[in-house]
Amino acid sequence: MIRVREAIVVEGKYDKIRLESVVDGLIIETHGFGIFQDKEQMAFLRRLAAERGLLVLTDSDAAGFVIRRHLAGSIPPEQVKHAYVPEIRGKERRKAAPSKEGLLGVEGMDGETLCQALRRAGATILDGPAPAAGGAAGSALTRLDLYEAGLTGGPDSASRRQKLLARLGLPSRLSTSRMLSVLNGMLSREGLYALLNELEKDGDVPADPGQGAGTGTGG
Repeated sequence: MIRVREAIVVEGKYDKIRLESVVDGLIIETHGFGIFQDKEQMAFLRRLAAERGLLVLTDSDAAGFVIRRHLAGSIPPEQVKHAYVPEIRGKERRKAAPSKEGLLGVEGMDGETLCQALRRAGATILDGPAPAAGGAAGSALTRLDLYEAGLTGGPDSASRRQKLLARLGLPSRLSTSRMLSVLNGMLSREGLYALLNELEKDGDVPADPGQGAGTGTGG
């Protein structure tokens, strides 16, 4: 059980029940797409964001990302952190059939995965060590680093991004800008290049003939 300062926003009651088993903190439901019309709830979330910060934890399917984008566009970005659960195929035990996209949601994740997602997002853990920042030992990753690592601007960039996201347990729908933000909370520049080199050696991503993950100027 971890104590989190930020108010955590989830989609539904089963997500909330699951998260309450591993997190001691304030957990708020959006009631799915209901948040789009609930002005009172949105005002409440804005107030919480200003007072203690919000941490958004939605499913990794299309609906979850629609809700996430709505919240991100309604609240000042400096007051919101984003946590992501991996894309894992399966079905929650209470359901008769899998979701439309066949992915487990927040309620289907184990406790360690949920805690890891919150820590990666930079959640303020109370009565515990401060969350580790992947880039703390050096300067932050930039879009140029992504280009030099073959993750943008090349014929195989999309494939390389997808393989990297899969290895890190992140959803495939992450935009480049959001991916950059998440990577900066997880990896140093050297760590990113080392991981890409590892994926290339394993044959999970094609080698980048232009720059090479280990030879970019950003290292």
